[in-house]
Amino acid sequence: MDQLRVWKGINIRLKLIVLFALGSTAATTGLGHSTPYTAKDTASEPNNQEYLQTTLEPQGAGKGEKEKVLSLKRSIRLAIRHNFDVQIQGISPAISRYDLRASYGPYDPVFEISSEEEFESSPGGINPNTNEPFPANETRTDRFSAGFNGQLPLSGMRYSLSANAFKREGNFINPTEEFTGGAGVSVTQPLLRNFWIDATRQQIKVNRKNLKISELGFRNQTMQTVTQVERAYYNLIFAHENVKVRQKALELAKRLLKENARRVEVGAMAPLEEKQAESQVATSRADLLEARQQVELRENALKKLITQQYSRWHDLEIHPSETMVAMPADLDLQESWKEGLKHRPDLLRKKKQLERQNVIVRYRHNQVFPVLDLTASYGVNGVDRTFERLYKDYESRDNPRHSIGVVFRVPLSNKARRNRYQSSKASKEQLLLQLKKVEQNVMVEIDNAIKQAKTDFQRVQATREARQFSQAALEAEQKKLQQGKSTSFEVLRLQRDLTQARSAEIRALADYNISLAEVALARGTTLERNNIRLEME
Repeated sequence: MDQLRVWKGINIRLKLIVLFALGSTAATTGLGHSTPYTAKDTASEPNNQEYLQTTLEPQGAGKGEKEKVLSLKRSIRLAIRHNFDVQIQGISPAISRYDLRASYGPYDPVFEISSEEEFESSPGGINPNTNEPFPANETRTDRFSAGFNGQLPLSGMRYSLSANAFKREGNFINPTEEFTGGAGVSVTQPLLRNFWIDATRQQIKVNRKNLKISELGFRNQTMQTVTQVERAYYNLIFAHENVKVRQKALELAKRLLKENARRVEVGAMAPLEEKQAESQVATSRADLLEARQQVELRENALKKLITQQYSRWHDLEIHPSETMVAMPADLDLQESWKEGLKHRPDLLRKKKQLERQNVIVRYRHNQVFPVLDLTASYGVNGVDRTFERLYKDYESRDNPRHSIGVVFRVPLSNKARRNRYQSSKASKEQLLLQLKKVEQNVMVEIDNAIKQAKTDFQRVQATREARQFSQAALEAEQKKLQQGKSTSFEVLRLQRDLTQARSAEIRALADYNISLAEVALARGTTLERNNIRLEME
């Protein structure tokens, strides 16, 4: 009875251990919500009214609102909070972080426990050697084992701690009850293959690089989106200003038509010139309609970038609050190259990919070596008629057991591992060439962006002068027409030239501001230029 109570007590403790182990596993493997990376404006203050409005009303379109005035900064804030591409890419680093954490899983100790009951019976009979009868036999065996096993992170050593106990009851001739068991620890230490790196350590290092790569991908997407917003914003300004230019052209055409109609009425001008003026009015009206349509298209381009609920913004007219100016910028090529080679996310991603491939090459090189493992174990055994005395046998260590040995294993050709190693080295060479190509592309893109910005700045001055000359020429020709020394055809031609010159001037202003944004993108400084930082919420 005492032994039975002891055995039941062991089973109860085992159940508690199992429940604790399961509870610990559930607590450590439970997954929470994904935490996406976000971009934040470092220049905004918590008490800034515009910042609060952007935060509390993320979609920015109130009920019944028909128009909204947006600054470029406000547009960028809305985009980095609500742009689909930024939101989608922002989840990738969180996924990579979960993958990195999961790659540490093989280092978690594994708890194993088993319990088994076995019953065996055999009939009685007569011993053929002695012709003596022997009784029937029944044997009941209870087996229990428990232990931990796992792997150490630094050297790849595998370990196992285990304990087992057997209770055997039988009635062969005389009733018997016996407890046997053992407890010990064993280790296996790789000395060649899997020593300085193994599959688990390789996966951890690779996932660390993948996390950095995904973070750089998010940075690149944020930069691209901010640049797209700047481009869309300046194009929208151009579209609104171009509407004003077309309205002015229509007013000039109507004024000329009115003056020509009066001259035809008094016989001072041929009817043909009145028809020419009517044609120009119709053409200017068509140009104005097209310009207004361009405003709607440019608005849609900006709305798509700054909101996740386009339907709420559909009927909203967006008016930029800023005007375009052409301020000279410091565009030093050598300094820009240094910044681009230091900050460009696509270049940094390629470098991380090369570092990741170095890990793979190192691992596959290690796998070419043969297996040479050092093994060792130590434990104690016990045999007695009660569990308490069996436990005392463990404590006394009167029956130890130990071993030490070496395992050597190598394939005769090792062809598969050698070729995988050579393949990884070739992939590394390919990545090196790709890295050099990206570096060259970065330098060319920066050079092109700076040249484009300088050209656009010169265009601003040239188109401004062209507009001034066109306006002066039109005014002079209008005076000549009033004196009867010119024709409506010439005046209409100069009106068209002035309209084109005005449109070209604001187009040059928009292109210059867009070019500065493109230079920042090429240099990899878009976020710094707009006071944006990346962080985990």
